[in-house]
Amino acid sequence: MLVAVAAIGATCAVMAPLATADDVETVTSSRSFPKVTTVKKDLFAEATSTEVDADADWGGIESLDVPQTKSAAEIAAEEQAAAEEEARQAAAAAAAASRSAERDSLSSGTSATTTTVTPPASATGASLASYATQFVGAPYAWGGSTPSGWDCSGFVMYVFAQFGVSLPHSSGAMMSVGSPVGSLAEAQPGDIITNSGHAAIYIGNGMVVNALNVGQGTQITSVSTSFYGSYAIRRVL
Repeated sequence: MLVAVAAIGATCAVMAPLATADDVETVTSSRSFPKVTTVKKDLFAEATSTEVDADADWGGIESLDVPQTKSAAEIAAEEQAAAEEEARQAAAAAAAASRSAERDSLSSGTSATTTTVTPPASATGASLASYATQFVGAPYAWGGSTPSGWDCSGFVMYVFAQFGVSLPHSSGAMMSVGSPVGSLAEAQPGDIITNSGHAAIYIGNGMVVNALNVGQGTQITSVSTSFYGSYAIRRVL
């Protein structure tokens, strides 16, 4: 046994040098980047603000005057409004020219419809009513008393003056001229229908001829349309 042990020891002594570190090639490595020990949080969080230096120069872009564009609908609306305004001005000019022509016509002795105004034939109520209707279309003018422009009492005063009757230029004062008529059923053509705010000449069948306002001028209307509330009926002729 001693011989066997000695033989094994000799074999290990011979083979040991075969496995030394000098005879084995080894591979070593080292880090090529710094070690990170801090864990970043909220990697997907979006930035909510940006700081800019107060003296930063952006080439004046913040002061650019950017023109504002308009939609097709806005442009169309503006064009339509302009066209409507142009039409309104043209209509106003035409109306003014028409009124001027009416005044010229009346001042030359014709009515607004170019019908010659016939002088009164006789001083009767019927003749007065017929004469008054010839001025339908004559213009209205506050304080006026001629065919070129009159108000309600100015119209009545002018018509009666052509029959030799002098009346006050006031609808309220006309409530006391002539003699009273009890009701509209008893009224006759040529009677004056008046109250403190309006005056007209009765032409029969519940109708009057009267100067209404600037827009309507002299017109034939019903008594109920021209008078609201009470009124007086006076007979002068």
